Amino acid sequence: MDIIFASSNKGKIREFREILEPYGINILSLSDIGFNGDIVEDGLTFKDNAIIKAKTIAKLYNKPAMSDDSGICVEALNNAPGVHSARYSPNRDDKENNKLLLKNLGDNKNRRAFYECDIVIYFPNDKYYHFEGKCYGNIDYKEEGNLGFGYDPLFIPDGFNVSFGLIPAEEKNKISHRGIAIQKMLKEIKNIF
Repeated sequence: MDIIFASSNKGKIREFREILEPYGINILSLSDIGFNGDIVEDGLTFKDNAIIKAKTIAKLYNKPAMSDDSGICVEALNNAPGVHSARYSPNRDDKENNKLLLKNLGDNKNRRAFYECDIVIYFPNDKYYHFEGKCYGNIDYKEEGNLGFGYDPLFIPDGFNVSFGLIPAEEKNKISHRGIAIQKMLKEIKNIF
């Protein structure tokens, strides 16, 4: 079965292809279907934005679509950057986002944060499935490591003393927000398809 992944993120597309291929699910990217438009993500939550993306593509192409929306929420910043995680700095650049987060957090002793990932599988008949994963931890005072992407060099997950930027992907995927959401999805995948 084909399902369109409503993202242009090559890393995410590759990851989801590898995960879903053994289940007989073929992931098509937006470039595979010739979509190069913009989808306005103006939801108030990660779930809202995941629904917006998947629904837009499912309706436009009359095929099942899936998307994920994720980001980091920092307690001392009233859960910012939240849904604005990817576009926290003016240039939507990981390094600049991290720099701005550290600047805004300053010397605040409360470094508690969580990553959230919401995955939505949406069908053209408006039936959809939602899976949420969260990973709790703390924001470091400086970036460490170059593994992963986004805020990974700043985020130290609970139970670890190093950032996601230093944790190999195989280990990270077992405990990450996306890994948790994907595991929930895989438990239901046979019922969905």
